[in-house]
Amino acid sequence: MQISIINGPNLNLLGTREPEIYGGQTFEDYLEYLKTQYPQIELVYFQSNVEGLIIDELQRVGFSANGIILNAGGYTHTSVAIRDAISAITTPVVEVHISNVHAREDFRKTSLISEKVVGSIAGLGLDGYRLAIEYLLKKQT
Repeated sequence: MQISIINGPNLNLLGTREPEIYGGQTFEDYLEYLKTQYPQIELVYFQSNVEGLIIDELQRVGFSANGIILNAGGYTHTSVAIRDAISAITTPVVEVHISNVHAREDFRKTSLISEKVVGSIAGLGLDGYRLAIEYLLKKQT
């Protein structure tokens, strides 16, 4: 089983970026934890601050991976193009947000991608990625 984790803009700064909101752990460290918890899954990680590269990655894995976990970061609220990419692929996508976007600024309360994903997880910190993996595992059985 292969699950692709795609992180969008500024998520490369986890561990140093606003730790009061996003915590103090880097995503790379958390990914290593996930790999130890799910050795039976090939976890493929991609991060970009560039919208077009995120779309390219969605298209690259969107017909072959068993699942995609997408944290589109700020593009969640602005990118029709990422929404269209999700619509165009066959792999199920789970939307994840580390913070509770519904308890933050008004513009963060609108997700352009939520209607196109199989589910959304927000506000549970990095554990949202683990929960998305659990969902995708159950969906395969």
